[in-house]
Formats: sequence, C-alpha cells, structure tokens
Amino acid sequence: MRLGIMQPYFLPYIGYWQLIHSVDKFVVYNNIKYTKKGWINRNRFLQNGKDADFTIPLKKASDFLNVRDRTISADFNRNKLLNQMKEAYKKAPYFNQIFPIFEKVLYYNECNLFDYIYFSIKEMCNILKIKTEIIISSNISIDHSLKSQDKVVAICKNMGADIYINAIGGQDLYSKETFSKNNIDIKFIKSNPFEYKQFNNEFIQWLSIIDVLMFNSEEEIYKILNSYELI
Repeated sequence: MRLGIMQPYFLPYIGYWQLIHSVDKFVVYNNIKYTKKGWINRNRFLQNGKDADFTIPLKKASDFLNVRDRTISADFNRNKLLNQMKEAYKKAPYFNQIFPIFEKVLYYNECNLFDYIYFSIKEMCNILKIKTEIIISSNISIDHSLKSQDKVVAICKNMGADIYINAIGGQDLYSKETFSKNNIDIKFIKSNPFEYKQFNNEFIQWLSIIDVLMFNSEEEIYKILNSYELI
C-alpha cells in the first residue's frame, strides 16, 4: 500500500495533488505546529501577468499552537479575495466552470483553520477526480509526541504501508536505510516540466491549483496529474 503524508495547504500547487493522486491513502497533518512563514494558509495566483500572493488571515495566537488550534481572523475579507480572483481570471477559458468552485471553497462557513483547509482539499480532490482515501493524522493511533522521520515511520507501520511517497524536497530529511529497516520503501515524487497558456503572458509555474484549473481542460489536467516520476 502506498502512503503519502503532508501538511494541509490552501489550494496548493499541482505537485501536492500529484502526491495525493500517486498514493492509495493520504494522511493530512492536523496535530503539528503551525508554521508562520510556510504555505499552509497562503498561495500564489496570476495577476496582471505576474505572480501575486493570497492569504487566509489568522486570529492572533501563540506561535506554538498546532494547525487544528488556529482560527481564521474575523477580518478575513472573502469578498475582496473573490473579486481579485474574478478580475484575474474572468477571461480564462474555464472561468465559468471553476470560479463557482473557488467561491464555494472560499465561503465555506468554518473558522477553524484546519477544518477550513480540509474542506478545500476534499473539494479539489473531487474536481480533480482523485479517489485517494484521505485520513486526518490525529485519528491514527500512534505516539503523537514523535517527531519528523520517527513519526512518519510510525504512521506508515500503523497504516500497513510498504511504500512511503514524499515530496522531492524531503530527500535530505529522510534516511532510506531507516525506512528499509522497517520494511518500508521510500520514494520521492518529482513533477515533470510542463507549461500551459496563461493568456499571452510568459508562463509562471507552480501557482495555485486554481490557475491550473482555469487554463486547462479535464483531459489536460489528467495528463498533468500523471506527469511525474518516482525516484
């Protein structure tokens, strides 16, 4: 059984969805520390031919809280972000199909950060026709005080995984020998290079999945989802 494990991210780039698509089961962390400068509650979209950030603002809280303990700010201006996306993509070829999906995700009535992002992950998987089972980390019976590699190995063993697939950026974080000793084969997923037409602009890669959906047909998205290597 192939297993993937990752933090929750709000409408992340295509590599995140390739990882989910490549495994049988995907564990999304909710009981890990929120990383302030990470990508959990922000991403990038195309605005006037350049990449621009969009962010879910959070209520002020301790930097030591887990993702599931963080709350979306009452000042989150969903209307402003919706209008920014509308202006950015209203002339995109698949705007009419994708904009209502973004609107549904954006206006999901939830203040808890993890629950809000978890909903968006499930919705995007439906749109992308990804059938992978998604599991919340805190529902797995392991010692949750374990850290990094030890925690990953424990989750793999609990889930009965014999193959663990991680993002390519994690190559320096994990020891193949350690996984091998636990009868687990570790692989890293690497996205193959690709481009698509973003209006008449120079192509900007690794934007939010929203950008991919706005400019590509179902057939093209399927090809992109499967355009990766396991190394």
